Amino acid sequence: MVPIFEQTSAGLRDWFVQSGLAAYRAGQVRKWLFQKRAAGFDEMTDLPVRLRERLAAEFQVWTTQVINHRESADGSEKLLLELGDDQRIECVLLRDDKEHCTACISTQVGCAMGCAFCATGIDGFVRNLTTGEIIEQMLQLQRLLGTAGSERVSHVVVMGMGEPLLNLDSLLPALASAADRDGLGIGARRITISTVGLPEGIRRLARENCQYHLAVSLHAANDSLRNEIVPANRGFGIATILAAADDYFEQTGRRVTFEYVLISGVNDRPEHAGELVKLLRGRPALVNLIPYNPVPGLPYRTPSSSVTARFVETLTQGGLNVNIRHRKGDRIAAACGQLRRGSRG
Repeated sequence: MVPIFEQTSAGLRDWFVQSGLAAYRAGQVRKWLFQKRAAGFDEMTDLPVRLRERLAAEFQVWTTQVINHRESADGSEKLLLELGDDQRIECVLLRDDKEHCTACISTQVGCAMGCAFCATGIDGFVRNLTTGEIIEQMLQLQRLLGTAGSERVSHVVVMGMGEPLLNLDSLLPALASAADRDGLGIGARRITISTVGLPEGIRRLARENCQYHLAVSLHAANDSLRNEIVPANRGFGIATILAAADDYFEQTGRRVTFEYVLISGVNDRPEHAGELVKLLRGRPALVNLIPYNPVPGLPYRTPSSSVTARFVETLTQGGLNVNIRHRKGDRIAAACGQLRRGSRG
């Protein structure tokens, strides 16, 4: 059977037409899957019984299975999903309130970027996810919100396992379904793609005039240190990343966020803050500071609150716009790759 989430909205309509069925039925099916949170075709009660039976014979709804579900006191929930080939990925639901529920999703099994502090890359890269597997993460997380409709996924951040810009062919159709009216109905400006900063991928997003928010995981303001923290940087360097980010802003009008994970004794000293000011001053950018979320087996630690405060002060005094992302889900292994690695027996 064909996984139904591999079908675009237009593709599903074509199937109905080619099958001699009314095209509007495709919209009904997508509404049930994306908005009414149906678990299967049998729940689609405004479709004729014979049509539901035919759909069930032609299409598979779920190719992923929840094998671990963890909840945190701060409202965060994390799922470990098993794919059809027995590989495993993670996705996280982050709650700010009932109006703001964010799905943090993955794009690859593993990761080839090798960032020194990240659990995902420890075991290397396995494969890209399909469009359907990316969509299913959003819907599996939305199912955690129940069926009453009082809560819904309002934002999507693509900053789970993997490097999103290496899987744009699968990711962009999935995000289109997230943004579509007959999909999740999430505006493009509420969707964030986080990348280590692959220039060619950034330029592709700019060429296609994507209105998604772009977040570049910088983590260092000079190539020497960044080469150690983010080995992929050796292939292009910070200057090339910034040029691509500037192009993205110029083409889309969307301000770029530069993420900076603060790691104790590695990139959190006053001179590092000063370098970051010199690098980004004058750019229409936001710096998103993230205190490191420790990973078992790795030597890195979270900086003290006083060190973090001093770093922020240097940036703000230097004229940068700064936001501190407070960590969520510490007790449910919410950092990328932790739950997947811990599930091995």
